[in-house]
Amino acid sequence: MSINCFSLRCLLAVMGLSLLASCGGDSGKFVLEGRLRHMNQAEFWVYSPDGAITGFDTITVSNGRFTYEKELRDPATLVVIFPNFSEQPVFAEPGATVYVKGDASHLKEMTIEGTDDNETMTELRMQLNETAPPDIQKVVAAFIKENLNSPVSIYLLKRYFVLTSTPNYQQARNLAKLMLEQNPESGQLIQLVQELTHVKGAPLKSKLPPFTATDLDGRKVTEKDLKAKLNVLSVWATWNYNSNNMQQRLKTLKERYKDKLGVVSVCIDASPNECRRRIARDSLKWSTVCDGRMWDTPLLATFGLADVPANVVIDDKGIVIERNLQPQRLEDFINTEMLKYNIDNLVNN
Repeated sequence: MSINCFSLRCLLAVMGLSLLASCGGDSGKFVLEGRLRHMNQAEFWVYSPDGAITGFDTITVSNGRFTYEKELRDPATLVVIFPNFSEQPVFAEPGATVYVKGDASHLKEMTIEGTDDNETMTELRMQLNETAPPDIQKVVAAFIKENLNSPVSIYLLKRYFVLTSTPNYQQARNLAKLMLEQNPESGQLIQLVQELTHVKGAPLKSKLPPFTATDLDGRKVTEKDLKAKLNVLSVWATWNYNSNNMQQRLKTLKERYKDKLGVVSVCIDASPNECRRRIARDSLKWSTVCDGRMWDTPLLATFGLADVPANVVIDDKGIVIERNLQPQRLEDFINTEMLKYNIDNLVNN
């Protein structure tokens, strides 16, 4: 009897350990499953603006279906980039499964279900689809005030008040402070408030503020380095896919337009050496400032930039003509402006 009891206890112990091991292995896994009609084979990219992913991951679509898995220790915001370069946030939680459904020809109408945050974001996105552009910030601000504890609000604040061509830093600061009051231990909100406290200028149609910095080659960089027909000051990081996409597009444009396009970049990596390696690998030929201070880099405050990727487009008179264009929109804008310039030259000559 004692042997049988002992064996039974051992068996139960082994079963318990196996169950714990099984639960422990899956408890931190976030799963994103999707089905999109009118899409057969494709690739999506996914990155995390809060650092949950180093660089970016690839999602393969086969017969309109895809599955993406990621081990997580904490909740995270993921951003999925579609082949047309539109973006969709996904709010990931350890152990959760989220489902994407929709039509590839109407991505704005797709639904994301499985967690409260994603379903809330889907409802808001549907509302914004029906909202007139001048009223979008009002709707978003009202949502944030009613959902100060939600990670959705952090994403919305950056998307609609910071990463736009006409950022509203004052309102962004006010909203961020409200969120921080409700979540005083949030490192992400503490950092966001600090970043927004220091941003100052370079609004549209203003003169580019004077600046002085030292690039990775030890060369002095000033506003005089941005005196080409068209100029871009870009903010990027080696770990951010969308910003690397922007740098690659700028590389192609620089090769095409040569001295007509001026480029200066600010890399917010903590390691200047990592930045140097990426620049060498990608053969980026213009000046890059990377002082290892990340968001405390003085140039970000000078130009009123508070996220990555970000950019300021300046004309040959030093006037800011665009801000915070997404990579595809930035490329299209530069090509259009250069075409206008070439046509004017032909007419005048």
